[in-house]
Amino acid sequence: MTQAFALGIDIGGTNTSFGIVDRRGQILFQGKMSTTGHKTVQEYILALKAVVDVLMDEVGRDNVKGVGVGAPNGNFYTGEVAYAANLPWEGVIPLARLISETLNKQVTITNDANAAAIGEMMYGAAKGMKDFVMVTLGTGLGSGFVANGMLVYGHDGFAGELGHVVAVRDGRPCGCGRKGCLETYASATGIVRSAHEWLEARTGETLLRRDKNALTSQHIYEAAVQGDAMALELFEFTGKILGQTLADVVAITSPQAIIFFGGLAKAGDMLMRHVHYNMEANMLRVYKNKVSLLYSALPDADAAILGASALVW
Repeated sequence: MTQAFALGIDIGGTNTSFGIVDRRGQILFQGKMSTTGHKTVQEYILALKAVVDVLMDEVGRDNVKGVGVGAPNGNFYTGEVAYAANLPWEGVIPLARLISETLNKQVTITNDANAAAIGEMMYGAAKGMKDFVMVTLGTGLGSGFVANGMLVYGHDGFAGELGHVVAVRDGRPCGCGRKGCLETYASATGIVRSAHEWLEARTGETLLRRDKNALTSQHIYEAAVQGDAMALELFEFTGKILGQTLADVVAITSPQAIIFFGGLAKAGDMLMRHVHYNMEANMLRVYKNKVSLLYSALPDADAAILGASALVW
């Protein structure tokens, strides 16, 4: 094969997804591995090499023109991952250089949510949009801001950290070292933290008690579908905090749409009706009823893989 391909890698707090992508945005081969369980970042990269080598061999290693990586706190300018709260490795890691040396390919890196935003803009729900915000609701809460058709990186490459906007003053401790960050409330782990707090403080009957020791956001969703009062209230509480914060976000960039991606977003209207209500209720009048709330048009991890791979082109 002589066609040119890119390897897109999305490093999440729980799993790493990767795929071989052509210039049209078609993913020919893809796979997944655990991000955790590796003692050092070097061990992680060697494990990553073992699985992506198989995919690159499928299309011919020489046909893979480069590697794009989306990672928490990934810096497009420096190629480093710096103090990522949801990754098991501490400090500043020269991830692009380490992966490049291991795979013998040129590597470009950006924030994982920025990668998802690029993928959505090129191939998904934001196609044709010049102003939108991408919000990824996964282990943490990531975001990518596109303004005037350009991804906003800021002077140091770290712009757009919506997950670490303080949504609740003097609130829950966050892995970043601050208190009350949005992602400690509005993420898969955030809604579980809320559930544990409520289970400790309340005595009422709830389906969530049976899963207490291994509770996940999926358990909460399933309980809510069955009409469990606490589970339904958890989605209302989570949506309220997220919606109130998004009203402030709109005042900064005036986006055409906010696009949601990630596991918690799959709760759909169970969460989003509360997000929409509270966003509009707290919106400055000039922005009311102007911002669409949309779901990613790309399935599962594809948005991040496609966005990461687009860095190669």
